[in-house]
Amino acid sequence: MAHNFLVQPGRWNLEGYWLEKNISLPIQGRTMIVWDKGNWFTMVTKLVFPNSERKEISLQYRGRVDNEARQYSYLLQSSLLGKVEGEGWIGPSSIIQRYLVLGENQRVSGFETFYQVNKEKYHFSSGIMTGHLLNSTMEGILERQS
Repeated sequence: MAHNFLVQPGRWNLEGYWLEKNISLPIQGRTMIVWDKGNWFTMVTKLVFPNSERKEISLQYRGRVDNEARQYSYLLQSSLLGKVEGEGWIGPSSIIQRYLVLGENQRVSGFETFYQVNKEKYHFSSGIMTGHLLNSTMEGILERQS
């Protein structure tokens, strides 16, 4: 089954949970993916915490995919983390990204995994770490908008 998420333009909805040490908050989001000439993509995501006073999170990725290696690098501007640099691998059933926050005194990094359930649905999980400690995770389902 070929990937629809990231490798094709589209709009996606996210429903899931943001988890911290003793907190589990529902989270909702929308993602839009656009492709330009030369294998460049832009992915914009907005995440909100319904019925919570938590600030929304906005993410804007800009990257380029190497078709032969199915690997890519990207830059991310995050309202939560600031400037981020990352890389991703496109596997047969999942897309995995890891990143490093730029300009931090402490080593802040993270990961994102998109596991394909079917052509229109992915299971998503992510984590943010400081050094070797896990600060927060997010899990959810991404579904393609019709």
